[in-house]
Amino acid sequence: MRSGRARATATAAGDNPLQLTLWSGREQSPGWHVRISRRARRLSMRVLPGGRVEVVVPPGIGIPAIERFVSRHREWAEKRSSELFLRAPQVVERRPEAVTLGLLDRSWRVEYHAGRRTRVDAAEDGVLHVHTSAPTDRLVSQALVRWLGEVAATHLAERLEQVAGEVGIDYARLQLRRQRTRWGSCSTAGTISLNMCLMFQQPLVVRYLMIHELCHRRHMNHSRRYWALVESLEAHWRALDAELLKGWRHVPAWVFP
Repeated sequence: MRSGRARATATAAGDNPLQLTLWSGREQSPGWHVRISRRARRLSMRVLPGGRVEVVVPPGIGIPAIERFVSRHREWAEKRSSELFLRAPQVVERRPEAVTLGLLDRSWRVEYHAGRRTRVDAAEDGVLHVHTSAPTDRLVSQALVRWLGEVAATHLAERLEQVAGEVGIDYARLQLRRQRTRWGSCSTAGTISLNMCLMFQQPLVVRYLMIHELCHRRHMNHSRRYWALVESLEAHWRALDAELLKGWRHVPAWVFP
């Protein structure tokens, strides 16, 4: 456990970066970030792929309260951060040499090119050609995330329609998101929201998540009747749910720069 304190970056709901000096001292700990979220109801902390620690803060919480929260959980976070970094050091890459989508069981080699417009071209020979106006991590991330969203829009939509037909539960529409903490959700209006990061997960895990959300069309809760319906449609839901909880380890760092 490090005794020094670090400077953290807070991001508001409007993605306007704020600098909060939560920690100060001679030793600084890089990779700690604070994000202000209007959706958050309480302080929370999670360790992202590659070992980056993120503290999520509801609006209106003062710095002293955040400092106390971080102090209570710092030892756990630093231990978990080290474990993730050692387990999968390649995920810290911001300019990946390759991209693998577990849902499709496909991999692409990545080549970088200078160009006026930021874009990604997927060649038939299994190469992603990333074009950016400047060789920065931010532009590379933007290009790859845009490409990921296009791929997800096609394949997640097709699979959700297929699963809905199999289980006999309909939905109103599909919405794709890029979220840091949720894999999916279902609204009372019948909108299924799916995280595009599901593209990095295995097919059976994604199918379970889709069943999970579709079952909320019958039960907007997690009651016994809800879980009985889930189990009737996916007998191995417990193991798949546990795998989904660990699914963030498959999400590369460029998705959330």
